[in-house]
Amino acid sequence: MTRLLAFGEIMLRLSPPGRELLMQTPKLDVWVAGAEANVATQLARLGHDVGFASRVPDNDLGRAAIATLRGHGVDVRHIALGGERMGLYFVTSGAGMRATEVIYDRAWSSFAEAPASAWDWDAILAGVDRLHLSGITPALGPVPAQSAIAAAEAAAARGIAVSFDGNWRGKLWQRWDGDPRAILSRIVACADLLFGNHRDIALLLGRDDFGGDGEDRRRAAAEAAFARFPRLRTIASTARHVDHVDLNRLSVRIDTRDDQAQTEETVLAGIVDRIGGGDAFAAGVLHGLQSGGGIDAAARTGLALAALKHSLPGDASLFRQADIDAFLKGGLDVRR
Repeated sequence: MTRLLAFGEIMLRLSPPGRELLMQTPKLDVWVAGAEANVATQLARLGHDVGFASRVPDNDLGRAAIATLRGHGVDVRHIALGGERMGLYFVTSGAGMRATEVIYDRAWSSFAEAPASAWDWDAILAGVDRLHLSGITPALGPVPAQSAIAAAEAAAARGIAVSFDGNWRGKLWQRWDGDPRAILSRIVACADLLFGNHRDIALLLGRDDFGGDGEDRRRAAAEAAFARFPRLRTIASTARHVDHVDLNRLSVRIDTRDDQAQTEETVLAGIVDRIGGGDAFAAGVLHGLQSGGGIDAAARTGLALAALKHSLPGDASLFRQADIDAFLKGGLDVRR
């Protein structure tokens, strides 16, 4: 079985209950969160051999996060204990025409403060077949950026496949004077699989002259990325149309150097929580590709998990293969 390792920050998400505003009442729901941890969690629940590398404080919060991942079947041996605080973020869920709002409280977290030298890549990558990273880690600051680059380059040097999810977070990048294009390009140069759309590619290439509309524009952007990054073999992306907070439309596309797959648009009505939908999509594509079904099957699986995540509160997608199969069959009636 292929072994995947995810590297990034695990943190806590705090949200007011239901659709309340933050601090409208003195209550907060708490979930273990983090983009890379979400991918690892969903893949583990689908039966994959998955590990996670990170650092959390040696206190009840950090140990609860580790216990949560372990409970879902994730190998946590490379989650170090150290530093002073757990990264946090607050999500106020939107409703109707009011958008969801995110507030970050991640500065000086245990993970963000871990020096690049803290990661023993010989040990961490031993036996690993794929490393999964996201653009959130380098957005946290210069030291996490160095760590993300080192992780990607260490994996590439060892012949380990690298998947990278762009996960652009403007609020994090604006906190420091990093060069996103240069930093992210070094990571993508090591990757064979990129999760990102034409806007992510425009950032990487410093151009947005791909021309055309819709699928033609996305294919042109993919071809430009393939030309720029020789290791890159596959690009997976979503297209989302937001009618209002509770009604979105979502489709999935996968491009390779010589082929492409495009799903029909799926209507997502009665959305419970869209946070983590992109991570569920990434897990679905990885699951589909590793299951050997080809890019068409991987696109449908990615769409299935992304859509299902919108029905679930919290960050992580927690579904099983039976849930994916039921979605793909279109069954919405009670399963008895």
